[in-house]
Amino acid sequence: MTSLAPAGIVPLTPSVAVAVAAVEQKRAESHAGRLNWLRAGVLGANDGIVSVAALVVGVAGATGSTAAIAAAGTAGLVGGAISMALGEYVSVSSQSDSQRTLIEREKRELRADPEGELDELAQLYEEQGLAPATARQVAVEFTAIDPVRAHLLAEHNIVEDDVVSPWRAAWVSAAAFTLGALLPFLAILLLPTSVRIPITFGAVLIALAVLGTTGAHLGGSPKLRATFRVVLGGAAALSVTFLIGSLLGTAGVV
Repeated sequence: MTSLAPAGIVPLTPSVAVAVAAVEQKRAESHAGRLNWLRAGVLGANDGIVSVAALVVGVAGATGSTAAIAAAGTAGLVGGAISMALGEYVSVSSQSDSQRTLIEREKRELRADPEGELDELAQLYEEQGLAPATARQVAVEFTAIDPVRAHLLAEHNIVEDDVVSPWRAAWVSAAAFTLGALLPFLAILLLPTSVRIPITFGAVLIALAVLGTTGAHLGGSPKLRATFRVVLGGAAALSVTFLIGSLLGTAGVV
């Protein structure tokens, strides 16, 4: 019987095909993980820009004192970065604890009932569309290589080596917030008093437009709509805080 495969190409057996698919899935997950970190960085920078810009512009609307603006901006930058880091640490810690719990449970189940776990793995592959005999063969081969990894991927779509680090997440979030916050903070401090508010407004809106476009690109969403939302939200935040600050300054509260 003549093979229909092109000359020089070895046809993939079902088990090899599944193995190749698993490798490609892992590559895709790794790429998605990097994109998630980038998106988190963009969001952190966006928060830093908007929150600190709104704070310093609001204070600048109330008083022309550079010392007061610097004090408020420093407090907002440091407090915001710490808050972002703590929030991310708590959130990711919960996620990593859940992942570790799943990993330890799979290890216990494999030690207690390896044959039952093999049957379960074969059943999972059958549910993905493989014939019973092929599913059994794939389960046996993957179990021989790394049973824990095989079960974690098939049942939970996680890998033991990829448990998220809460410390890393905290540092990334704090750094992104700080970098974003430095733009309005330095702009309003270093510019002459007569032009610092309008130029800070402009610089912030341009930075938000860049971040909005970047975030939309990473997320695969329409860039114009996402950028418009981010810029409009930032402009609203700055306008409201500046108005409130101006009213407080005019009323003599500050």
